[in-house]
Formats: sequence, C-alpha cells, structure tokens
Amino acid sequence: MKTIETATGGAVGATKGRTEINATHRAIESAASRAIETELCAYSVEAVRTAARLGATRVELCASPTEGGTTPSAATIAMAREVAGERAGRPLELSVMIRPRGGDFLYDDEEFEQMRRDIAFAKNAGADGVVFGLLTPEGEVDVTRTRELVNLAMPMESTFHRAIDVARDPVRALEDIVAAGCRRVLTSGGRATALEGIDTIREMVRVAAGRIEIMAGSGVNPANGRTLAATGVDALHFSARAVREGGMEYRSPHVSFSPEGSSDHQIAYADPGFVEKMVEIAKTLKSTI
Repeated sequence: MKTIETATGGAVGATKGRTEINATHRAIESAASRAIETELCAYSVEAVRTAARLGATRVELCASPTEGGTTPSAATIAMAREVAGERAGRPLELSVMIRPRGGDFLYDDEEFEQMRRDIAFAKNAGADGVVFGLLTPEGEVDVTRTRELVNLAMPMESTFHRAIDVARDPVRALEDIVAAGCRRVLTSGGRATALEGIDTIREMVRVAAGRIEIMAGSGVNPANGRTLAATGVDALHFSARAVREGGMEYRSPHVSFSPEGSSDHQIAYADPGFVEKMVEIAKTLKSTI
C-alpha cells in the first residue's frame, strides 16, 4: 500500500489501515448487539495515555477546555498518535477536534479554509477521525460545507459535534448530518447535559435507525451511564475531568492567568478511576442498534 509520509511520522496509508482494522473489530462485535463504545474527551497527551491504558475505545483530542474544545497543536496530535498506536489488540482510535475558535459555529471563509487545512494535517498525522460542526445563520446544519469536510477527511471518520445541540431543531438536524455523510454525532439532546436531554436522545436514536451512530455526551458519568445507554446510543462520551495541585513552590499573589473561580496552580487531568469505571460499565452493555 502506497503511503504519504509526513513530517510528524504519520501516513495516509496508515490511517486507512487502522480504519480498516477498527471496522473489522466492529463487524466481529456484530452490528446488532455490539458493546457500547467509550470516548474520552482528552485535553492532553497524558489523558490519551490514560485512555489507552484503561481500554477506552476512542479519544476526542482537543485544546482549550474553557472554550468547549478547539483544534489541538500539531505536536499534541503527533504525540497522541504515537501513544494511541502503542496499545496492543484493537488500537485506541484518535479523533481530532477541528474547531478554529471558541464561540458559535458559523465560520467565515478564512476560518473554513483553516478547518480544511487542519483536517489535511490530521489525516497526514495518522488520525482515525475528525470532529467538527457547522451551522448556518438560521441555526440549520450547513450541509454543503459539512459534506465538503467529510469528503476531504476520508478515509477518516467524521463526527458532527455538539453544534447539533444549538441547532434550531436537533432531531431534524440529524437528517442533514446523515445526508452530509458523517459517521456519528455527539449530542446532549439539545440540553445542557445528556441526562436533561435524554428524551430527545432517545428520539434521535429512533430517527437514526442505524444510519448514523449516536453518541451521548455532556455530564456523562458512572452514575448515569447505564441510564443513558438504555436509550440505545452507540457510545458514551465523557471528560473524567479532575484537578491536582501543581508543583510551583513560589506562587505570585498579584497575577493570575486563569478564569475566575479557578487557579493557575491547579492542573486538570483525566481521572483514571473515572475512566476505568466508564469502561467497565460499557463492557456490560450492548448497543441496541
């Protein structure tokens, strides 16, 4: 198989190979009753390593947690790919957030070009998938631009993120996302948390009818994972966010670079215990789609 080598050590051929391997694993698990997948929202290489070690299906690699996730750096993508590839058996899948800024999901031409280039970079770095979401000024899915990004990303998988939750009609938006060719959609059912939006998530699973994977996200944890899985979703998405004290001995009393309510001396990380519980819960559950 011909490959295109890149400066990061990735290859388009390698991406295609991993995509085929993961598809084979899914086929073996059986489309009718396969295990619920788990996706960790990872803001660091350390979090990717935690996901790989504890058996998560996939990571969504992001930067800027206070903005809801933006595109991570080139080095972070490359190092995450290395870590994900170290796991024996079914590889840890690496999906890269493609979002040029925080704020809404209406992008100008320059921002859209940035998204195109970031997708090309992620593909060449060996990512398995990309995550994005685009809306029109009227709150509808931008089908034309979404389809363009899906086609550009191939053979990587494309996930439409929680931009669907701020669409005018999330259930109707699902049809547009299917038409654009996305592999899956991440949603909280149009509410602040997945548990609050559980009825809409259940309806989205019904409407999807196996044409697209539905992944529940926002506020997902070991206490509600089984309840959300019972809607028939294909995957559970969670951040497992925790904080630990940093190592600085001297701490300036005059300057802070953190948002109000947080501290420069608290380091966010993915709690291994949380991740382990979510993976164990998922192992006992089956997708009904």
